[in-house]
Order: sequence, then C-alpha cells, then structure tokens
Amino acid sequence: MADYEEKAKKILESVRYATVATVTPEGKGWNTPVAHDMDENLNVYWFSDKENQHSKNIRQNPHTFIVIYDSTIPDGEGEGVYIEALTEELLSEEEISRVLEINPSNTEKAASFLGESIRRCYKATPQRIWINDAEEKEGVFIRDYRVEVNLLNN
Repeated sequence: MADYEEKAKKILESVRYATVATVTPEGKGWNTPVAHDMDENLNVYWFSDKENQHSKNIRQNPHTFIVIYDSTIPDGEGEGVYIEALTEELLSEEEISRVLEINPSNTEKAASFLGESIRRCYKATPQRIWINDAEEKEGVFIRDYRVEVNLLNN
C-alpha cells in the first residue's frame, strides 16, 4: 500500500501553484490558477484582484475545491492533492501580516490588501483532502481514483 500521506505532504511542500475552483452565481464552474502559500495547518492563501470572477464567487459562496499538482510530470506519472475547502477574504491587517510572513520573499505590507486596494488576501481552510492513485492490470492503465488522506490535525 502506498504511503499516501507522505506523498501528499511532498506535493504540498514542493508545488507553488494551485487551481481554485469556484461557482458563479449562475451555477457555472470557474477555475483559476494561483500562486499560493500554505501554513502549518494546511490553510491555503493567495492574493487576487477583488474584481476577478473567482473573488466575486467566493464572496457569494465560500465552498471551493483546490487542486495542487505538478504539471511538468510525464503523462501517467502525475499525482495531485485535492482539497475541499471553505474560503474567505481576509479583512484583518494582523492576519494578513501573518500570511505575508509565511513566504520570506513577500515584501508587501498588509495595508496593500485592505480598504480601497485592488487586491485581497484569501484563505482556504481545508475540510477534506485526497490524493490520486491509479489501478493497473498487467501494466495497462485501468482507472484513476482518489484516496482520502488524514493530514488535518496531524
């Protein structure tokens, strides 16, 4: 049996980009790639224009689905982490300051994401996490599937 938790941790530690799926008020799916940071509790953070469609969607519906995967891996070898999350726009200067400290290359101030500023800071709190695996028979790919992993509260 594969060590799914260790594989998922490795992906989360090494991949900088995520795809965030939201739903428009009309019920249409909307995917957005973002550069993200992650804290020790696996909360996912990113900064986006408050008028982008995904930002508007989050204000209307906090349920998001995030996929983090290495898109440079050859076909058939890829693994990804899937996160069901509740997402919010952060409104506290103190909390945004903590987010900015996660990545030492961040040089902006929290005030750059509040008030009349164009960009906002978003926090996705994981509810459930999965990693993908594949079934093969005699070396032939049959199907892929997700395996839930317990990374929360570890």
